[in-house]
Amino acid sequence: MIKVSILDDHKVVAEGFSEIINKSNIATVIDLYTGINSCRSGLKKALPDVLLLDVELSDDDIDGLEFCAELRKSYPDLKIIMFTKYREFNVAKRALYNGANGYIIKVDGKEELIPSIETVYNGGEFLCEKIKTLLKGKSLEQVELISPQEREVLNYIADGLTTKEIAEKINLSVDGVRSRRRKLFIQFGVKNMAALVKKATEQNLL
Repeated sequence: MIKVSILDDHKVVAEGFSEIINKSNIATVIDLYTGINSCRSGLKKALPDVLLLDVELSDDDIDGLEFCAELRKSYPDLKIIMFTKYREFNVAKRALYNGANGYIIKVDGKEELIPSIETVYNGGEFLCEKIKTLLKGKSLEQVELISPQEREVLNYIADGLTTKEIAEKINLSVDGVRSRRRKLFIQFGVKNMAALVKKATEQNLL
């Protein structure tokens, strides 16, 4: 049996994936974590074969992609699958660059979860169908890195508008703008708006 641990700050989601894994007769879940610090401590006591790692961890200082890079240095042989709601190539690219062995979308987890665990455990790399479809027949330069809606928010951030002003411009709630901004931070691997604008400029997105 393949030993699996899960880190997701939504306990119900983690338990749902855990049930699928435990019923597979292929793998078994040995630990569930809801935060990075508890995961750090737990891995020192019991290292799984595969770690399912969420990208967005709201209560921690770093996101799952940064934690993936940390784990790759600490545990070179650990197989890591990022499982996330993000379908954007930029996020998948960061995940693979930071050492992930697989990338799957949560909504498709029932179909892709077990094949992804088997694939990475056996030394392969697993990309979900949505990311493979995005890349099909395209060079990396042709892949849309951010959506038109995200680009609109990005442009207003670069213009120096506040969150409230952006919300009024695009007829979206303040929380909606914050959500898109947080998503951009994760996609570009930054912590603040100045760094976001710098990265976007370097990638010719502004």
